[in-house]
Amino acid sequence: EVQLVESGGGLVQPGGSLRLSCAASGFTFTTYGMSWVRQAPGKGLEWVSGINFGGSSTLYADSVKGRFTISRDNAKNTLYLQMNILKTEDSAVYFCATGLPTETIQSGTRWATRADFGSWGRGTQVTVSS
Repeated sequence: EVQLVESGGGLVQPGGSLRLSCAASGFTFTTYGMSWVRQAPGKGLEWVSGINFGGSSTLYADSVKGRFTISRDNAKNTLYLQMNILKTEDSAVYFCATGLPTETIQSGTRWATRADFGSWGRGTQVTVSS
């Protein structure tokens, strides 16, 4: 059974940092590209970042480029998202998911859907507020 378990969310002030983790099990993690996707209240699923199976190639939405860093440790079957200079608009539930985005999702032309990625975790809440 595929399991993705996110952790590391919480309440942080604007300008602060958080590091999210996603522990993967039940599949061959090292052969999958992985993504982080978020959903703010009342909004659709916004793809945030992706990384290829080996970790050599990373992708970012324009809204987080230069502030967020995605990485993975294949020895630990774990995906990470380092989030710096957090803004109130970063508040959302953050999900990790298997797969990489299509071009229209990556460019922000459309929201993601559950069907655009393989398996999903349950998410971790990130709240940025003073």
